[in-house]
Amino acid sequence: MSQLSPLPALHRARRLAAALLAGAALGLSLPQVALAQAASEPAAAVPAVPAVPEAPAPMPAVAKESVANPYGLQALWQQGDFVARGTLIIMIIMSMGSWYIIFTKLWEQRKLMKSAEAAAKSFWATGSIKDGISTLEEGSAFRYVAQSGVDASAHHEGTLVEKIDLHTWVSMSVQRAMDNINSRLQDGLAFLATVGSTAPFVGLFGTVWGIYHALTAIGISGQASIDKVAGPVGEALIMTAFGLAVAVPAVMGYNWLIRRNKSAMERVRAFGGDVHNVLLAGKRG
Repeated sequence: MSQLSPLPALHRARRLAAALLAGAALGLSLPQVALAQAASEPAAAVPAVPAVPEAPAPMPAVAKESVANPYGLQALWQQGDFVARGTLIIMIIMSMGSWYIIFTKLWEQRKLMKSAEAAAKSFWATGSIKDGISTLEEGSAFRYVAQSGVDASAHHEGTLVEKIDLHTWVSMSVQRAMDNINSRLQDGLAFLATVGSTAPFVGLFGTVWGIYHALTAIGISGQASIDKVAGPVGEALIMTAFGLAVAVPAVMGYNWLIRRNKSAMERVRAFGGDVHNVLLAGKRG
């Protein structure tokens, strides 16, 4: 426990004794001397109340600024020369053509499959080939095959082809009809194959052209800073990505359509073979 210092009390006692002597000399009473002594002493310091800290002001919301990408597609089109723009346009045309062919061939194959199901249900339930043909849809591939076989067997005698036996002539007519259908199904697939094999190289050409611009910018500026090469290198990478984006769907669509065409032609050949056998057996109306 700390001890209080006696010096302040000693000083007060000395001041009180001096005040009593002065009061006695002036003829003052003891209460009057006490009041005068209390008035002369400084007032005790009142402890200050600590100020309550104010709440911090809320931080202002920072607005997010949208900065335009100087190396995007828009910059590629605006800053690119005629070679870069031409390459981009070629790849866009290739992509649009590929998707158009893919969707068109899928629709044709779906229509052919529906015709195959209709022929299996209604054609063979009739009493003659001609009655069966009337049940098939106009423009159907199966109706075309059956009609070709009927026409070949009906116009065999009295013409130059009568020297060919009926079996061979009907077989040739039905086979030609099926070949025409197969050729029709193959339309457009050559374009997909061409796009799938050439689109990566078209994109590579754009890549090489972009790298050439990057080297040119470095040579003109004399320094290989990132701002000098970022634009041309970004252009080159975009061209590479476009080439792959065009080629991959074309290759996948080509393989998918080839497989579906094979399945559709198997049904057409089976139908053509049955029609051929019926015609040779004399089951025609």
